[in-house]
Amino acid sequence: MTKEELQKIIAIDEGFRIELTTSKGDMDKFQEAICAFANDMPGSGKKGYLLIGVYDDGKISGMKVDDALMKRISGIRSDGNILPLPVMTTEKVQTDEGDVLVVEVTPSFDTPVRYRGRTFIRIGPRRDIASAEEERILAERVLQVCQPSIQDHAVKQQ
Repeated sequence: MTKEELQKIIAIDEGFRIELTTSKGDMDKFQEAICAFANDMPGSGKKGYLLIGVYDDGKISGMKVDDALMKRISGIRSDGNILPLPVMTTEKVQTDEGDVLVVEVTPSFDTPVRYRGRTFIRIGPRRDIASAEEERILAERVLQVCQPSIQDHAVKQQ
């Protein structure tokens, strides 16, 4: 990701696709955000971004992203706390103001995605635990993608 691409994402403001943070150690917060992006509650099909090293106002904090932080955040993908496993990438972007760790999360086709057994979603700029109705909506998306409709099945049998 280029500096220009990063600036375009930061300019979007926090919403259902963007989370900004200056924290380097709040693993629960990071995993909840990744889970919520993977669930893509609005059904946009657009990737979500966790930007570590950016204040809520969009200013870069000046932090340094080291190998230990990269490994810790990249390890979220396969540590077993988020299931099914999220599709995500991590990348360090160096700017004049400091580093930003960009976590890009692709919406899952196998929802609901859960972090430690709880389904997280984005409600505008914040993440929250999904209600039973929201979980049902996420589960029905899988059925719509995976199962042919009754009408399609009837046409094939003719």
